Amino acid sequence: MARSLSARPIPDVANALDLTAAQVIPYGSDKAKITLDALESGRPVGRLILVSAITPTDAGEGKTTTSIGLVQGLARLGQRVCLTLREPSLGPTFGQKGGATGGGQARVVPEHDINLHFTGDFHAIGSAHNLLAAMLDNHIHHGNALDIDARRVTWRRVIDMNDRALRHVVIGLGGVLEGVPRETGFDITPASEVMAALCLAEGHDDLRRRLARIVVALNVEKQPVTAADLKAVGAMMVLLKDAMLPNLVQTCDGVPALVHGGPFANIAHGCNSVVATRLALARADWVVTEAGFGFDLGAEKFFDIKCVSAGLDTAAVVLVATVRALKMHGGVVKADLGRPDPGAVERGLGNLAKHVENIRMFGESPVVALNRFATDTAEELDAVALWCEAAGVPFAVSDVFAKGGEGGVALAETVMAHAERRSRPFTPLYEWSEPIAIKMQKVAHAMYGAREVMWTKEAQRALAQIEKLGFGALPLCIAKTQKSLSDDPQVVGRPEDFEITVRDVILAAGAGYVVPLLGDIMRMPGLPVSPQAERMDLVAGEVRQTPGGPASASHAPA
Repeated sequence: MARSLSARPIPDVANALDLTAAQVIPYGSDKAKITLDALESGRPVGRLILVSAITPTDAGEGKTTTSIGLVQGLARLGQRVCLTLREPSLGPTFGQKGGATGGGQARVVPEHDINLHFTGDFHAIGSAHNLLAAMLDNHIHHGNALDIDARRVTWRRVIDMNDRALRHVVIGLGGVLEGVPRETGFDITPASEVMAALCLAEGHDDLRRRLARIVVALNVEKQPVTAADLKAVGAMMVLLKDAMLPNLVQTCDGVPALVHGGPFANIAHGCNSVVATRLALARADWVVTEAGFGFDLGAEKFFDIKCVSAGLDTAAVVLVATVRALKMHGGVVKADLGRPDPGAVERGLGNLAKHVENIRMFGESPVVALNRFATDTAEELDAVALWCEAAGVPFAVSDVFAKGGEGGVALAETVMAHAERRSRPFTPLYEWSEPIAIKMQKVAHAMYGAREVMWTKEAQRALAQIEKLGFGALPLCIAKTQKSLSDDPQVVGRPEDFEITVRDVILAAGAGYVVPLLGDIMRMPGLPVSPQAERMDLVAGEVRQTPGGPASASHAPA
């Protein structure tokens, strides 16, 4: 495990953002909650840098590591900076990836705390979500005064763990005193609508409004039943009192970092909280944030949902690519990704080209950051650099895993110069007021390159019901595989002339969006054959993780 370079006491980190002692609620010596009155600073609003990526391999392409290294590089250049990231979920931590705090000399610390229970936000969100579920079933059991149709209950329970056995369950068994039997299931906590509501809320009052309008079921007249109808909102607010406050930590060399909220990008909107982003912009000149998985997922939602909702805009967009991902898109199998193959890199550049086009769809222009791995050859790096030069895309090699801020200076300089040339705001892909089917077609065509959108009968019924209830003018939060631009995880590269299928549509009125489900995407992941949990232990009071498993390749950049 790489050591922290010069981690500072958390009051010193807070001082770097001009936070007063009254605005800082310490959680030990190395992390803190920040009160929401810190959103007002009297300083000019900083500039926001978004980091996204091309379509990733299973292990990821180092988007978080690059974000951390970029902010470290900016700090090396004497800039006043702040990083804003999502909180890791225990599902990936113990499953495929093994955590989400960066790697090498580009990490946020205390990394084990952040990857595990941190300040308890995920537990609070899961508790609030499941309290609403419990009050719903309790209401049905005790007479059902709201005439809830048990066949049309849409509110599932959540747990922050990958557990495929909980996707479909039956509850209420055991007799009359044990409740009303019905089918339901569990989603993972990052897919919770409570998580999304908290991350998109602009304060406690806005969070209360969002929780109140959460639709949990339909009654016998097919009218929505909400959390407010169940009188659950006050108790949910109590549970979320501290979870609404952003968490302050730092990079391994002392740069301030706000790590808050954790929706996945393939099944939710994939961005950290609005309040953390606003807080960082109020306190720093440059703010680096990320949007999960490929640009077609988290970054599309970052612009069309988060930025439109909160009135945010970016000064620059960084697109992370790796030689290994490009080789995968060039047809190389997983076992051979570490072997030199400049030809495969060139064949895989179509995926990079599509994501560059996607960024330009929003009126933005990207900087390509090549996250360097130890196995990359000069010929492979040159293939990417030459393509970027021909395409007119600013390019920099990111060597932050090995060198930290020093390895991020070139990228930081490129991003700053690029940001100085930007002069116009982004353009959303669609207007929220457009019909859902039109919005879906626009995203599918522009972001994925799909020719046509197919709707199953179940999806058509759900769509009709949502529009009938008056929720058609909400943005889309599309749930789709992160492994492909299409809805088929087996299709790599840049697919063309293909169809995508919407199999169902879920209303998330509290979060403020509609969720079309594409292909076989699941809102509750399963563990891999060899989960990271097999390689973790507590030794002499310290968390230890043995290298190896499916995520080890993501921790080997040069």
